[in-house]
Amino acid sequence: MSAALQLADKDGLDALSMRNLAQALKVEAMSLYNHVTNKEQILDGLVELVVSEIDLPVAGGDWRAAMRRRAQSAHTVLMRHPWATMLFVSRLNIGPRMLRYVDQTIGVLVQGGFPYALADHAWNALDAYTYGFTFQALNFPIDSTEYASAAKQFLPLIPVEHFPWLNGMSQEVIAGRQSGLHQLELGLDLLLDGLETLRKQQQRAALR
Repeated sequence: MSAALQLADKDGLDALSMRNLAQALKVEAMSLYNHVTNKEQILDGLVELVVSEIDLPVAGGDWRAAMRRRAQSAHTVLMRHPWATMLFVSRLNIGPRMLRYVDQTIGVLVQGGFPYALADHAWNALDAYTYGFTFQALNFPIDSTEYASAAKQFLPLIPVEHFPWLNGMSQEVIAGRQSGLHQLELGLDLLLDGLETLRKQQQRAALR
């Protein structure tokens, strides 16, 4: 699995075949089947290795701080393994490390005052945002150092008489008053603030 991880990090998942993995290990491809059933089992193992690098949230303290650290850690780890985000969102990952990661997450929320139903919505909303933010950061077609020049290039396509607000935003980027860089923490704060509001509303409703 360690060799598979290195191969995926170096050349992406498309390069991760049983044959290429065997070559990396200097063994015959058929010998791999003494240890794994198929490539799907290797992908399952890779998810387990990646999730083990993410900081586990710890229940019993500040749920907001714990969930913020969890999202930041997940983003950092997934940026380190650019191929992994798609595996996280497109597969049913039920390895023991992933299950513990999810279990600890639910524990943080429930012990933080969330009913189970709201806790389920909360961690899924935070994950959807974190994975989406990461996926865009990995695949956005323009490098962050080129935002201003790109905005200037596209300006003729968005004349102010037809697209006044998009034109205005582009002018801000061109002038350097807006970097165009998006921050994970801004969206996290919006989500965490909204979830805190919902948590308090449900607590008040339960007391009536």
